[in-house]
Amino acid sequence: MKSIKFENFNIDIFNLWKNQWFLLTSGNFKKNDFNTMTVAWGSFGIMWNKPFAQIVVRPTRFTYNFTEKFNSFTLSAFSDNYKSILSMLGTKSGRDTDKITESGLTPIASEIIESPAFEEAELILECKKIYWDDFKSKNFLDNTINTSYPQKDYHRIYFGEILKIKGTDKYSK
Repeated sequence: MKSIKFENFNIDIFNLWKNQWFLLTSGNFKKNDFNTMTVAWGSFGIMWNKPFAQIVVRPTRFTYNFTEKFNSFTLSAFSDNYKSILSMLGTKSGRDTDKITESGLTPIASEIIESPAFEEAELILECKKIYWDDFKSKNFLDNTINTSYPQKDYHRIYFGEILKIKGTDKYSK
């Protein structure tokens, strides 16, 4: 992997979120105090003149505690060979088991932030949190969105300024 400048970051955004997925990881690598979960909802863009990644985490997820406690997160994308591992990491809770060890993935220190990423990733984004808010059902303009929340556990939205991008050549133009 190599560093990728923001202006050279090139992705198939819909495929990456919908089909390839990310591991969202937040915590402190040096203190071995972190958790990860698979995410398939989010976005990238420019906000407040900063490149950002936007993620959402339900308060019922164990990773929510880490995204609240720590000021950073990483998004790690993997080749299709890791799809079953990402599926497991999205369904098992770190509250109940050491799912990271079980996955066989190797956590590594990030270059700029405390939150770790994974050695096996083909794309890593290091992000510093810059904003959060909670979804409010009264603001949904499409009533079908409520079907995603039968338990009323509305996501918390986080915007993270992208501080570093590392990836394989397929993510650089």
